Amino acid sequence: MEVLQEERRQDGGAAGGPSGVEGRGDGRRSGGVILAAENVSLAFGGVKALSDISFDVREHEIRAIIGPNGAGKSSMLNVINGVYTPQKGRIMFRGQPFARMNSHKVAQAGVARTFQNLALFKGMSVLDNIMTGRSLKMRSSILAQMVRIGPALKEELAHREVVERIIDFLEIQNYRKTPVGRMPYGLQKRVDLGRALAMEPSLLLLDEPMAGMNVEEKQDMSRFILDVNDEFGTTIVLIEHDMGVVMDISDRVVVLDYGRKIGDGRPDEIRDNEDVINAYLGVNH
Repeated sequence: MEVLQEERRQDGGAAGGPSGVEGRGDGRRSGGVILAAENVSLAFGGVKALSDISFDVREHEIRAIIGPNGAGKSSMLNVINGVYTPQKGRIMFRGQPFARMNSHKVAQAGVARTFQNLALFKGMSVLDNIMTGRSLKMRSSILAQMVRIGPALKEELAHREVVERIIDFLEIQNYRKTPVGRMPYGLQKRVDLGRALAMEPSLLLLDEPMAGMNVEEKQDMSRFILDVNDEFGTTIVLIEHDMGVVMDISDRVVVLDYGRKIGDGRPDEIRDNEDVINAYLGVNH
């Protein structure tokens, strides 16, 4: 991902579906498979969290994972992220298996993640929180970074410039020096997204990025997600409960129910899938 181009699309409050943004329509762009889950099964004791799950993610697309509570969505994201190792099956990333991976190695490979429950440093400023996302890019030693001399200072200034661009991109300029804990919840979610973007990921995992938001905040976040995908070409895997948002911004959707895959396809195909309707969307969808 080229670090935050200066120009952004001026979508404003474009008319569209419940998210307030235009649907993806037929203008989708996607490349080859960047990530594939192959027959993934995961169990905790006698509880099966995932049972023989297979799906792929193509470059540049927004791929949604949906399902009711307890369906296995977060477990699937944790397998992709290297937090859990499946008992069966495997994750392939750019044609290579994620073998004996952990979250740090996955991040080094170009995968970033946001969390359903914010894991920000509430007493630190917006700028400093997002700077933590640059840690994998820093080459100076911790001691050199602390004393901020010579090459370490030059490197810090370069990383700070990247972070400032992210802050501008997410339209939180007025909060750059504000402790995150003092910010409205919706803006804290933007900071969480900013920290992930600071890693310059090729694959971005978003775990319920709009949970707890009001309608206006969801519209803003939807546009930021679309901008990241459209302008930077970042591939996105998204867990989200708001079906209006999912159907508006996703290219393809995979549906889980009690750890099983019951649907996989374009949003319009998922809307008409009887198994999905019965298990999740309800009759009056």
